[in-house]
Parts: sequence; C-alpha cells; structure tokens
Amino acid sequence: MLDKLKDITTFIFDVDGVLTDGSVYVTDSGEQGRQFNIKDGYAIQLAVKCGYNVCAISGSRSKIALHRLNSLGVQDVHIGAHTKTLNFKSYVEEKGINPQNVLYMGDDIPDLEVMKLVGLPVCPADAAEEIKAVSTYISPIAGGRGCVRDVIEKVLKIQQKWMGEQAYSW
Repeated sequence: MLDKLKDITTFIFDVDGVLTDGSVYVTDSGEQGRQFNIKDGYAIQLAVKCGYNVCAISGSRSKIALHRLNSLGVQDVHIGAHTKTLNFKSYVEEKGINPQNVLYMGDDIPDLEVMKLVGLPVCPADAAEEIKAVSTYISPIAGGRGCVRDVIEKVLKIQQKWMGEQAYSW
C-alpha cells in the first residue's frame, strides 16, 4: 500500500459512515443532523491547503454536510448522488484526474462500484464486509471517529507534506 500512497493526488470521501458515524439525529421539526469529527476536519482543510483535490460524494441530500465541507475549503461536494460511479467519472474527467491517483473511502454497498475504479480503495474499521473485501487498506478507526484523518495523514506523511507550513494555520 505504501507505493500507492505516494501517487495520491485526490481524496474522495463518502459522507455518512465515513465523515460521520452514520447516525442521523432528527429534531421534533423533522430536521436531520449529523456529527463530524474535528480531527477529520483539520486533515481535510490541510489537504486542500496542500493542493490536493478533495471531493465528497454522498447519496444523502444533507445540506449540513455541504456546509461543513465547504467551510473546510472543499468545493466539490456531490449530494443526492444515487449512482456514485456517474459522479465519480464526471468529476475525474472534468478535473483531468487519473483514477489511479485517487484514494476513495467508502463504508457501504453504494460505494462498492466506485471503489473498484480507483487506485486506492480504503474504508473505516466498521465498514460493510463487502467494502472491506475490496479495500487495500482498512483504517483501524471507525467512521466519524477519525478514519479520514488517518488516511489523509498517511498520504501527507509519505509525501512529506504533513508538517509543512500549512499545518500551522487553521
């Protein structure tokens, strides 16, 4: 896996179950909330500052995810994606990205086909068994608990960008 880390230029993440723990908090008025991990957020904004392509593709229509990711500098957020492979193919074509340079982190069946198209498919510790079976790396950390930080940190460290000057400005 270490060989693949040095070639990563792009991070793509599912939202529910990866950037969140998969829980949905519903208020009396019917609004749905999600909880995000601050360490994941730090790593995401650092990856953006270091010049990586960062994208999220989610089947959910969560505006909360859109706002959270935009606040971290992620402009490429695809919500309501019913066929994630279409969003993925469109994104890499539009940006001129080689799929072999993509790390995709997913946790459940809707992520399976996209994960077969990328150079480095990874998942959180609590991913579905089918996802674990196609993953090159399984983070020891569960979704929404720092698994995104785990994979971003590994890539940035091997590419010697983890403790650069961007690391100190949040």
